[in-house]
Amino acid sequence: MTVFNLNKRQQGQTYERMAEQFLSRHRLKLIERNFSCRGGEIDLIMRQGKCFVFIEVKYRTHRHFGSASEAVNWHKQQKIKRTALFWLQKNGFSIDKTECRFDVVTIEGQEHHIEWHTNILVEG
Repeated sequence: MTVFNLNKRQQGQTYERMAEQFLSRHRLKLIERNFSCRGGEIDLIMRQGKCFVFIEVKYRTHRHFGSASEAVNWHKQQKIKRTALFWLQKNGFSIDKTECRFDVVTIEGQEHHIEWHTNILVEG
């Protein structure tokens, strides 16, 4: 069975697992998958050393409507940020004293080309 025979949710989970495996090979440790709250969802929450990494995973078969990384626009970034801040508070971490960053893992094409974009949050 190929990824394309799966429904959208199953496809998303498959690509998130690919991203998780890729990041694990780069020494990130999984904390939580698919954290969701009223404000949004974060695909992967991982840790690299003392830093919490909030990760959005995007897949695109082709670039007809833009690249996978272009899909994580300013509005999406702000939603991820609010959700991450909620997660930190919910888990007892000080927002001011906890190191964290926001990454995007893109997977493109049928060859599943993976790129890891670190610290993508655009302020302003």
